[in-house]
Order: sequence, then C-alpha cells, then structure tokens
Amino acid sequence: MPLCAVFSCSRSPSNPSQPSPPEKPWRSSASASGGGSGVAGVRMPTAPWMTSPLILPAEQILDLSKPRKKNPSAEEDNLSYRFLTSGVRGGRSREAMRKILKSVSLLRKILPSLPEAECSSEEVSIDLAVLNALDGIPASEVGEGPRRKAPWAAAEEEMLVIPRLKKKRFFPKAETVLPGAELERLRGEAMKMRKWVRGKKAGVTPEVMKGIRRAWRKSELAMVKIVDPLRQNMVRAHEIVETKTGGLVVWRKKDVIVAYRGDNYQMGTKAFPSPTPPPYVEPSSSKFNSSLSPITFNGITNGAIISVNKQVVNSFSKDMELESQRDHGLVNFSLYEREANRLLDGLGPRFIDWWRRKPLPVDADLLPEIVPGFMTPFRRCPPYEGKRLSNDDLTYLRKLARPLPTHFALSKNTKLQGLACAIMKLWEKSLIAKIAIKVGIQNTNSEQMAWELKRLTGGVLILRNKFLIILFRGKDFLPSRVAGSVLEREAHVEVQQLLEEKARSKAAESFHVTIMLETATSSLGTYREFQDIRTNYIPRNNVVCKGELGIAAEMENLKKTLQEQKRSLFILKAKIGKSEKVLAKLNSSWSPSELSADRELLTEEERESLRKIGMKMDKILLLGRRGVFDGVIGSIHQHWKHREVVKVITLQKAVQQISHTARLLEIESGGIVVAVEKQGRGHAIIIYRGRNYRRPLNLSPEHLLTKREAFQRSIELQRRGSLRFFAKEREQYIWELERKLRELEQKARGFQTADTGHPEDLN
Repeated sequence: MPLCAVFSCSRSPSNPSQPSPPEKPWRSSASASGGGSGVAGVRMPTAPWMTSPLILPAEQILDLSKPRKKNPSAEEDNLSYRFLTSGVRGGRSREAMRKILKSVSLLRKILPSLPEAECSSEEVSIDLAVLNALDGIPASEVGEGPRRKAPWAAAEEEMLVIPRLKKKRFFPKAETVLPGAELERLRGEAMKMRKWVRGKKAGVTPEVMKGIRRAWRKSELAMVKIVDPLRQNMVRAHEIVETKTGGLVVWRKKDVIVAYRGDNYQMGTKAFPSPTPPPYVEPSSSKFNSSLSPITFNGITNGAIISVNKQVVNSFSKDMELESQRDHGLVNFSLYEREANRLLDGLGPRFIDWWRRKPLPVDADLLPEIVPGFMTPFRRCPPYEGKRLSNDDLTYLRKLARPLPTHFALSKNTKLQGLACAIMKLWEKSLIAKIAIKVGIQNTNSEQMAWELKRLTGGVLILRNKFLIILFRGKDFLPSRVAGSVLEREAHVEVQQLLEEKARSKAAESFHVTIMLETATSSLGTYREFQDIRTNYIPRNNVVCKGELGIAAEMENLKKTLQEQKRSLFILKAKIGKSEKVLAKLNSSWSPSELSADRELLTEEERESLRKIGMKMDKILLLGRRGVFDGVIGSIHQHWKHREVVKVITLQKAVQQISHTARLLEIESGGIVVAVEKQGRGHAIIIYRGRNYRRPLNLSPEHLLTKREAFQRSIELQRRGSLRFFAKEREQYIWELERKLRELEQKARGFQTADTGHPEDLN
C-alpha cells in the first residue's frame, strides 16, 4: 500500500466523545472533529523540540513507493546503435572513432547477409546511407571554405607501430630436463640442507668451484650462498652457477642456490664439463675456441695489431665456453641486448661473472698487456672548434652514459695497451666507453686506472668513482681510416714541398745573371759579419768571458726578482692602508667609558675569599675572538643577577692583552677585578659586582660595538696583522736581494779591470 494516500475528512463516528484512532498515525485531518468538509493532509515526523504536529498537503509529498517508469520508445531507439558503441571508451577521441569505424566495417559485411524478414529494403538503404556519410562529407556539401577533417579520418591512416616485447619468464633448465617426481625429490632434500659453500665478492671463483666439487663427492647436491654484489641479481647467479659447474640448479631461495650434479657426473674428473659456447658470440667474427679475431687499429694511428696466440686464447677461452646456450640464436634476445652484443663483438672475451643484467661486458683483464708498436692515436680538432668541454657538455654526456651498457670490466691498474686498442675501436661506433671496476679484487686503484687509460687513449675523463670509469673520445678524435687518410695526405704534401724546394734550388743554380755593381756589397746582417765579430772582438780568455757572462745573467735575474718583490710589497702596503681605514671606521663607532674615581676598596682577606669562590665556580663566561662588546657586558649583568662573582675565561696569550681586557671589563661593567689566574689553556678573570651594585635598566651599553661589528673588527685586526707580517718578510727579502746585487756589481767591476789589464788577449 502506498505511503501517501488521499483520504476524506467526512466521517461518521460511532462515539463522538471518544473518536477511534486512524489506521496510520502519521495521517491526520485538518478538521479532527466534526463532519464538515476539510482539506486532506499528511502528518509528517517532527523534531524532538517541536510541540505542534507538522501537517502537509498530499500533493507536496514525494511518493517513493511508486517507481518511475522508463520510456520504452527511447530504450528501443538506444538499442539500435548500442552494438556499435558498447565497450568503446574515450568519447569522441581518435581511438574511440577507430573502434567505431571497425564496427561499421564489420557491419557492412554482415548487413547483406541478413534475411529479408528481419530487415526491410528501406532500412538497409537508410543504414547504407548513414555508413556512406560516416566515410566523409563531400566538398560540394561543405562549401567553398576548407573542409574540416572528420574525427574518424585519422583512424584510416596507416601508422607504424613497433610492438613492445614483454619480458619473458625465466624457466629453469631443471624443469625441462628432469622429470617432475625427481625434481620434487631433489627440492625436498635441498630444503633440508644446512651446510653451504660461501661465495665470494668476485663471483663464483675457483675456490668456490672447489668447494662445490668437494660437496658433490659426498652428496648429489651442493648449496652455494651468494654474497653481494651478485646477490642483487639472483637470476644471473643462477646462470653463472649452471654455466661454470655444468650442473642444474634445482632450488633457489633468497641468496641460496642448490646445484644438482647430474647422473653423468664423474667423480674422478678435475674439471667441470664445458657446455656449448654462448649464443651471443658470432661464429664469423669471434671464434674463441681456436683463435680470437684480432682487434685491429690501423697501423697509421698506432702501428700495431693485437694478435693473440692460440696458447693465450686457450687460457681465457675456457671460461667463455662455459656459458650455456639457453636461447636459440640472437633472435630470442631483446633489441637492447642484440645491439649491445653487436657493438661489443670482436673486442674480446666476455666477463662471465658479471653481476648485472645482460649483455656481458668484455673482460679487460684477458686482453693483451703489451702491444708491440703501440702509439697514442693521432688527433685533430675540426676547424673553428676547441677540444675543451663546457659544463653543459659534461652534464649531457653523463646523462647520455647512464642508460648505456657496460662495455668493459677491469681490475688491473697498469699494462692496459690491449684495453686501449679495444676502446679506440669501440669509439669508432660509440662516443663513450663505459668501464666497470671488478668487485672483490685486491689492490684496485680507480685513479691509477683512469690516468693510465687517459694517457694511452688521449680521451676525456668525464666520470670516475670506485665503481665506474667513463671516457669520452673527445672532439678531436679521428677514426682509424680518417686518421690514416689525414696522415697520408700530410705526408704527401710534405713530399711535394721538398720536391718543389729542390726544383727551386736547381733552377737558381742553373740561372746565372752577372750584374756589375758600382759599389761593394755590404755584409750587414750576414753570417760573415757574425764570424768577423767573433774573431776580432771576443777575447781569447774563455774563462774570464764565461765568468763575466754568468755574472751578467745572474744580475739580470736578481734585478727582475727585485722588481717583482718591490711590486708585491707595494700591493701589501696598499692592503694594509685599506685595512687600517676600515679599523679606524669601526673604532670611531664606539667609545669606552672612563674609570670611576669613587671605587670600593677590598681588603686582602676579601680578595682571597672572592678569588677562591670564583675559581671554584662552574658557571663561566667565555670570551671569544670578538673581544669585549655589548653582549659580553649584558651577560656579566645576567650572572650578577644570581651571584656576586663572575668568572670570565679568555684564551689570549699576551700578558698585555689580558690585562687590557680585564681593565676594559672592569670599566664597562662597573665591577671590581679580584684576580687574573691561569686556568688550563687560558686565563680566568674574576670580577666582583660590589656591595652597592644596582642592576642597570639597559644591560647592553649603546656606546660599545655590536656583535657583528666586533666580529668584523676582529677579522680586520687579524688581516692587518698577517699583512704586516708578510710585508716585513718581503722587506727583509728585498734587502737581501739588494745586498747580493751589490756584491755581483763589485765582481763585475773586477772582471772589467782584469780585461783592461791584459790587452794582449784581444785579437
């Protein structure tokens, strides 16, 4: 029954004195008694503070019991195109229009196959007209102006979309090789193991391999506990353990790996079986089984070719052959790994114990230490460009190097010629060479590594820390072919210049012209004149001549040094004068008070008792480099508020300074200096406030310097003192130089008298 119903107020009650209650208590009539006609109403619920009932007409109350009816015609209209827009999000966006267009194209294929009973010919013609209108409005209907592009027109344009490869789930090799029951049994036994082989920071080293081999002699499982930094990438640790041991990892949890030796494991073997070579080594360019492809850099630039003998290759190619082939070819790798492997191919063997993500860097320790005929590469800057890098260039290169893969892994400090050749070959394809420093290797010095590589390659060091070394090839870097062409061209030009000079000299010799000159030719400025002067005017006594020349040279050096020292002394005196002006300005801003004539007198006993009290006090006032300023006097009055004696500690050394400070504190504070005692590294000044002490209204005197001004004054005093010290030293040095110059002048006069006394020595 509805909540609100219209009722009639005319009733015929059986007992007018006791009317019967209504069927619903909230309904009431405007005329409760009487049979007159009344207005129908509804009694509404009221608040607790309302005394009279609230009655409203039925028309003003919303009837919630009657549900609102939907318009069936509108719903049928919506169903006609709901199959086009259902599931399409984005409103009128380009993606939504593309999806609608796909639905329309599918609808075109479906409409002709519909039976005639379900859709009439008129409806089909209307739908086709709508579809044709969706394809595009013709220009004739739009008008002369430019036609606006339809929102769905962009969906028809062909776009190049590169699909993003999803990261593949890592499937352990044990799940594909071992049966399910056997794998469950091995995992159950692995969970019960309590003894493990601890790994090293350098990775799965030969010591760890020996520990795994000893564990396999006693049991078919061996537990390895991985440590940092390899623990940060346990998937890579999983691969390394399987690669180096030849076994299968059956269980892995946190930093623990359990390896299964396999059924075909031979107890007497001293080495682990070597699986197939890794897939990232191209057989055409990097065959590490028999020989390493040489890292060549044109003989014009360094005159050397890195060629590795089979014995050297076999020493480090064993570890490379241990990397198991998990994927079938390079296609299964990501684009990042494929490009990085293509960049590193041919540079050298890879570092198996790499603890970060792939690709694996080149193991720089296995490259040749010394390359015969190695030379620093030839460099030449482009025209109108310098080779120095600005701060913006360094920032850009460091940001550029951050996402790049690591190219080399290094732990040696010296003998890096092979690595230098590999870096120069890498620089032909990449601007930056990124070198990681191996972890867990002793005596590694990144500073020495960076200096050695910079010296060998001539590159620019843009970053160096204990983890990485990043080298930029520089703006003046030239690839091997370009450098060879430039050097070849310069050599050709030099040969041509020599040929031209020879031809010019031959032509001058064959061409003789006889010219009769009226006057004799002059020999001024010729080699003949120099020979005449040497034979006629230089004395034969070479000892005297050399001594005189040495004295003259020393005198010139002394004069030059003396002039420089005088100039520096002039600058120091100018600075002293400037500092004195600043001090005079600061000293003029404060005026110390005068000592009062009416002073209290203390007996010796009182002074001794006050001195003992002051020396035993723990509360002190430390006087710093600022000296006495308004804040110090205010702090003394704050101490005197609670005690009669204050102890001031000063770190001054000179007795005159200490006595001057004590006298200044006594005058400005109005107290009495009881004693000045040595205490620790400084001195303690005991000041008594006096019997007639009255606390001043203003604790900080206005005629003294402020804290900031006192600090400036102390700095200027220190500056003036140091300048005076250096000026005095400079004056003494100048005096010493002048004394030496006078002695040399006397020696020179002695040589001159010796030359004049022996005229027969001259030619």
